Order: sequence, then C-alpha cells, then structure tokens
Amino acid sequence: MDNHFNLTKPNQKPYTSPSERLPWAGLIALAMAGFICVLTETMPAGLLIPISEGLGVSESLAGQLVTAYAFGSLIAAIPLTAATQSWRRKPLLLLCMTGFLVFNTITALSSSLTLTLIVRFFAGVTAGILWGMTAGYARLMAPKSLKGKAMAIAMIGTSFALAFGLPVGTLLGSLVGWRTVFGIMSLLAVLSILWIIWKIPDFPGQTSEKRTSLFKVFITPGVRPILFVVLAWVLSHNILYTYIAPYLSEAGLSQRVDLVLLIFGVTSLIGIWMIGIFIERILRTLVLMSLAGFGLASLALGIGISQPTIIYVAVALWGLTFGGAATLTQTAIADHAKQGTDLAQSMLVTVWNLAIGGGSAIGAILMESFDVSSIPLVMVFLIALGLLVVFRANVYGFPLKTKKS
Repeated sequence: MDNHFNLTKPNQKPYTSPSERLPWAGLIALAMAGFICVLTETMPAGLLIPISEGLGVSESLAGQLVTAYAFGSLIAAIPLTAATQSWRRKPLLLLCMTGFLVFNTITALSSSLTLTLIVRFFAGVTAGILWGMTAGYARLMAPKSLKGKAMAIAMIGTSFALAFGLPVGTLLGSLVGWRTVFGIMSLLAVLSILWIIWKIPDFPGQTSEKRTSLFKVFITPGVRPILFVVLAWVLSHNILYTYIAPYLSEAGLSQRVDLVLLIFGVTSLIGIWMIGIFIERILRTLVLMSLAGFGLASLALGIGISQPTIIYVAVALWGLTFGGAATLTQTAIADHAKQGTDLAQSMLVTVWNLAIGGGSAIGAILMESFDVSSIPLVMVFLIALGLLVVFRANVYGFPLKTKKS
C-alpha cells in the first residue's frame, strides 16, 4: 500500500494526487471560450429583425451575417490549424479571444453592412482556429485517465450557449438593443482573456519532428469513418434544427418554438453531462445509443407531427442524444490521430460546418419539393447510415475494446 494511504484517518477519503484531478479552472476557461464563440456565431439569428432594421437592410441580407461567419470558419479551420501547429497554445488561445473582442466590438459599433460582413467573416476564421485547438488543449491539461471527461467539460460551453445564452441574448436585444448585446459579448471576451491569463497553463506547440501532414492524418485508420459519422449525424440534426419553426407551424405549435428550443437545450446539457461520466469506458456504446436514440426521435417526429405530446418527448430525446455528439466524435478522433490531433479536429470542424450548410440546403429542397413532414424521414435515413458505419468501424474509429491509457 502507498505511504499516503497509511496516513489517512478512518472514514477519510484516500489522498488523490494532483496529477489525477481534473484541472477545473482551466477547463471552465475553455468552456467559456466556447460559449463566447457559439454566441458570436448564433446571436445574429436571434436578433435578425433588429439587426436588419439597425443596418437598414432586408432580413435576408442581415441573415448573411451568419453565412459570413460559417464561411470564414469553413475555409480557415484546416489551413490555419496546420499553420499554427508550432505555436505555443496559450498565446494562440489568447489571440483567438482577442479576435472575438475586437470583432464583436466592431459589430456593435458598425453602421455598414459591408464592414460588418467582413468582421463576421474574420470572427468565423477565429472560430475555426479555436475549435481546432480546444479539444487538444483540454487533453493536454488533463491526466491520461480523465481526458474524455476533460473534453466533455470544455465542450459544455457550447450547450450552455444554445440552451441559455442565445435565448437570454435575444431577450436582452429586445430590451436594450442588439448593439448592446454584442457589447456585452465583448465584455465577456475581456473576462475570458483575464481568466485564461490567470488560470490556464501554457504548452508548447508541436516540433517539426512531431508534426504530421494533413494527408497522413486523413488516411490514419479510424479518422475517415469518424468524419463520415459526423457528417451524417450533424447533417441530419441541422436539416430539422434550421427549419424547426416551419415544422412546428405544421404541427400547430408555432407559438411554442421558444419552449421547444428550451427543451432541446436543457436536455442537451443533461446529455453532455451523462457522456462525461461514461465516455472513458464505453465510448462506442454511447455513440451507438446516441445515434439509435436520435433515430428513434426522428421517427417519432415524422409520425407524430399532429401530436404535441409526442413532439415534446421526441425533442427531449433529440437533445439528450445529440448533446454529446461533439464530445464523443472529438474524443474518438483524438484517440486515433495522436500527434495529429489538432489537424484531425480541424477536419472535424470543417465537416461539421459543411453539415450545417448542407442541412440548410437539403432542408430547403425538401420543403420546396415535398413538405416539412419529409424532413424527419430523411433524418432517419442519414442516421441509419451513421449507425452502419459505427457498427463496421469496430477496430478503428469506434473500437470494441477501449484502449488503455
């Protein structure tokens, strides 16, 4: 028995080495960075009408603020993550948060649509870098046995932003104006910068000997199946999430969009909490259960479109099974990519953004060619493809046996 156990008193918990504990302060700082990143991305959607009025443009043009952000993230994630592999992690993180501070401040003050679109594009570029490094940073801070839990904590800011940040920001926008909301996000960025300086440890970037090529990471066994599952999973999610209002209108719940999104957000938080508890032991099982549950929810949304109770229950299951999607897939790809973790994460970010755009496009086609009730059926098909790939990727990607740390 170790000496430190001999020093414990009766009924006293054994001593836990600091190396075996989660670095909570640093992980919460990463979660806050993710919170600000997601708010910056999604807030224009919640404030679309006042932004269009404030800039003197149509709502469709104001909606391009979301498009500009997504485009910046899409094209920047892989090349800039590759270019910054050798940078020390803390200065790079601080640079990203400073970017959010500057770009949100300009957005709050700008009266020009062109200028606003430009800074939104560069905010998306910043987000591409941030998402490419967050998972790797969380794993660097955590002990080997807790890397999955560390990633779950670092990613919880995303769910908080969607569940509470966006609704609260939208409400504030109606009370104090959309420019003030972006100013508040700039203030949050300042607080985040101070927290990072104070609490997050620094780590060196990868040396030239350890850096790997993009192609080598892409052909690493397990990486491609994981990327395909991300595409199928997020694509199916966004087909409905983008057009949730028309779907609920068809179901006679047009006045309950806020409630439905709240249910989804809260159950997403519960989902990511549950994933954090079990991810180290049963990642493959969690992915299979999440996809199967999401497929069941999609089927229920298709056949129960005239039943509000079924819709509420299905949305709760949808949130519960999608909340941990990012953590599960990021953990899986990090386990396989090894030294190429940041590059692999940037690929995942790129596929994720492609799925967001693809979901919007496919949903629009389905609504124009058929009707909104066809959306859940397509979701079921995509989820079935994802499940098939997970079942087949039982050696690399989503292995039957969890690797020992």
